[in-house]
Parts: sequence; C-alpha cells; structure tokens
Amino acid sequence: MKILFLGDVMGRAGRQAIATRLPQMRTDWDLDFVVVNGENATAGMGLSGVHAKGLFEAGADCVTLGDHAFDQKDMLQFCEAEPRIVRPLNFSKASPGKGARLFTARGGKKVLVAQALGQVFMKRPFDDPFSALEAVFRAHPLGGQADAIIVDFHCEATSEKMAMGHWCDGRASLMVGTHTHVPTSDAMILPKGCAYLSDAGMCGDYNSVIGMQRDEPLRRFITGMPKDRFTPALGEATLSGVYVETDASGKATRIEMVRQGGLLQQSGP
Repeated sequence: MKILFLGDVMGRAGRQAIATRLPQMRTDWDLDFVVVNGENATAGMGLSGVHAKGLFEAGADCVTLGDHAFDQKDMLQFCEAEPRIVRPLNFSKASPGKGARLFTARGGKKVLVAQALGQVFMKRPFDDPFSALEAVFRAHPLGGQADAIIVDFHCEATSEKMAMGHWCDGRASLMVGTHTHVPTSDAMILPKGCAYLSDAGMCGDYNSVIGMQRDEPLRRFITGMPKDRFTPALGEATLSGVYVETDASGKATRIEMVRQGGLLQQSGP
C-alpha cells in the first residue's frame, strides 16, 4: 500500500494548502490511503465539523485530532456521527467518538488508524498510552484484520515518541509523532518493519512561531506579559508529513519525508 500522513493542519493557511495540493498529490503519488491530523485546523484551536468536511472533500480518508480535540464544541456531536474522525484513545473515558477505527482503503485493504496522547510535558494528565494501544493491537493484529496499522502519537517529548516507536515495532506499519508543529528529519524503518518519524510537522505557514503570527509570541517571550490573542499566520503553507509504502504483511518497505509548498526545502516520494 501507498500511505500518506500529513501533520497538524494549522488554521486557514493549512486548510487552503490541503484543499489546493492534496487532490493532485493523491493522483500523482497513486495513494491508497491518506490520514490528516486536523488538531489545529479551526483558528489554531481544535477542529469544527465544517472544516473537517473540507479536509475530507480534499481527499483525506481519516482525520485525527489531539489534545485540542473538543475545543470546538460541535466536534462533541460531529465525531459521533462521522466515522472518519479518530480522537485520542486516552483523552477521557467519557469522550465521544473512538480512538481507533478500521477503514477500507482502495482495493479493499483494511487500515487501522489509532491515536494516543503522550504524558510527558503535557498540560494535563492523560491515561497511559501504552496500555490503551495494547488493547487495540491485540484486537487488530497486523497482517490479520488489519493490512496496515497507523499510529498517531500526539505528544511533546521526542524521547516518549521514540519509546513508543520501538514499542510499536512489529505491531504497526507507521508510528508518527504529531503536536510540536516542527518536522523532524529522523524518518526510518525500525528493525521489525515499523516506519517511524518523531514529528510530522505542521501543514501551515512556517514564517511564524509554530504556525502563529509572530508578534504576540515574541512579546510574551521577551516581556513575559500577554497583550493579544494568538492568531494563525496566513502566509503560504507547507504541507508536512510522511509517505510510506508497505508490503503484503503490513511492514514498511519505504519511508519518505514530505514537504510540499511554502518555505521549507521540498521533498516527497
């Protein structure tokens, strides 16, 4: 299979880049399945139902969320009615929606997408992500019910992401980190066939402070005092993520970092 994962969509710039570029990327790269993290697509804070529909219309097969999953209140109802939304497994036991779903990709292949939140340096405590994912792996073993398994690990610490990657090796096709909005350059295939990237980066304007217009973050760093709200930057976005190819067993055979448009050095399959 040919799989594309795109990192955190940041505000209007990220949504526009997805709408403009993703349809052609699906065609040019002959993609079987596309996952987009929509965590910050609505004004940089969560995802609305309307903007989720836009991501699906552009070509996303699945949209994952994150620690801002329910900042937009209509997502509480939307994710119950929309089976292509995956929220974090360990967000809260009372959360609506599901943290892992089995999808049918092109050609009838089955793809499991799961998301978990990390615990290190996060603003609020979350349940253990390893035990949450353990139950998913046991119910949907790679090469059994699932032809491919994608894990979106939404957290701050690269050490925690690396630990999760090694723990997923042999059990997932791809373990990719999200949340920091900064793409890493450590794409690799682990010894047992799991493709790994510490952070996919964001789909947003990199002439910014992690996707936000520069003035207010700079003011707060320099003076320690807030004045205005953070607002997403509106320049041309770079679509950042990772491309993976898998074999019949679900193991990764190829991984490439993706950077399309905007300021970053361009890359792709």
